[in-house]
Amino acid sequence: MRGPEPSARPRPDRALLVLAVALGAAAVVALGTGAVALSPGEVLAALARRLDVALPWDAHPRAETIVWSLRLPRVALAILVGAGLAGAGAALQGLVRNALADPGLVGVSSGAALAAVAFIVAGGVATSAVPAALAPWTLPAVAFAGALAATTLAVLLARQGGQTSSASLILAGVGVTSLCGAGTGLFLFVADDAQLRSVTFWTLGSLGGATWALVAAVAVPVGLALAVSLRHAHDLDRLLLGEVEARHLGVDVERVTRRLVIAVALAIGASVAACGVIGFVGLVVPHLVRGWLGPSHRGLIAASALGGALLVVVADLVARTVVTPAELPIGIVTALAGAPVLLVMVVRGGAMRGLP
Repeated sequence: MRGPEPSARPRPDRALLVLAVALGAAAVVALGTGAVALSPGEVLAALARRLDVALPWDAHPRAETIVWSLRLPRVALAILVGAGLAGAGAALQGLVRNALADPGLVGVSSGAALAAVAFIVAGGVATSAVPAALAPWTLPAVAFAGALAATTLAVLLARQGGQTSSASLILAGVGVTSLCGAGTGLFLFVADDAQLRSVTFWTLGSLGGATWALVAAVAVPVGLALAVSLRHAHDLDRLLLGEVEARHLGVDVERVTRRLVIAVALAIGASVAACGVIGFVGLVVPHLVRGWLGPSHRGLIAASALGGALLVVVADLVARTVVTPAELPIGIVTALAGAPVLLVMVVRGGAMRGLP
């Protein structure tokens, strides 16, 4: 099935506006949903009161505490993680010119998870040596290092004759992912019960540990990664023609590849460190956005980031309400939502839409 003709596609700015409004509405609903239900008006009043914005109605102090101290950090973290995963997925797919490329497929997620699990299990001494002010940044930094190391290894293994083909990168990524999975399993085997409980959420994902310090620690790397990806959007458009053609058009392919690999590792490493491995967001969201807007990467990356944020906010809302008072791992929700969409796209012939 072919995607819509270019003339039938919406303008990127209008699509971004639609996604932003939908994300804002989903965030308000998420902020008002919980053990203490709040109406959208109470949520907006609670937000406005802390920001010194006057509204015709006021919020109860209890509502302000619930929104700002308990729910807003979690929603903010969901937005950052979703934007980082989907934006990185869109950039990576354009870089390797393969719509099946996913941060988990090329070893980024597994490398970040291995480093984070190893730090939890064997990094007690290092943790005690870190100043308290830097403690929230330690685990994201370690996960980023693991993501970068795994991705770099996959790229080096995939290079043949000074060039990196997308097929070789995916094959190398599968091997690196398997190797990191074995390493993670080894650390889990030697972990004690307390460490196992601390590590369990890495395999399924959870936003339950959201705090403002963690939000700040994730915001910086995700923001930098998205900025770098958007800066190279035109280079990614030229890379769709092939590496040789892109070089003829003035693209420094090796420099762009190096920067985008670091950006992807930065976003995925921070996201995995914050909430564990959440599947399908970096794969399915760029697919849907590409079929909606087309392959131009400036609109694609920005819209994917907003779409990923929307998906994770809604998935987290479902995860914490569908089996109340228990909480369903968010990775299960994204898999249940993403896998059928991907299968339908494959059946309809849309899995490679927008890429050569």
